[in-house]
Amino acid sequence: MDINDDAKEIVQELGAAINAAVESSSQVAEAIERLREAGYEMELTLRLEIGLRERDGEEAGEGGDARLELTDEDRRTLRSMKIRFDDAE
Repeated sequence: MDINDDAKEIVQELGAAINAAVESSSQVAEAIERLREAGYEMELTLRLEIGLRERDGEEAGEGGDARLELTDEDRRTLRSMKIRFDDAE
């Protein structure tokens, strides 16, 4: 899918924001420190894939109710990256 330059820039910003969240996570830092104390050095490589699809019809309209279904694992991952979300269902 071809995306416009604005969308490309936003996707890059999203990737940078996620990377910064992981880097500044106290949980990540603590886990790395525990590994060092156990005698290991670590190299962390994360692969981030962002999938996009164009919104169409009713979805694209303003004021539409969108709902995101999160699994427990999704919630744990978001919390670990210090990403807040509305937990009201």
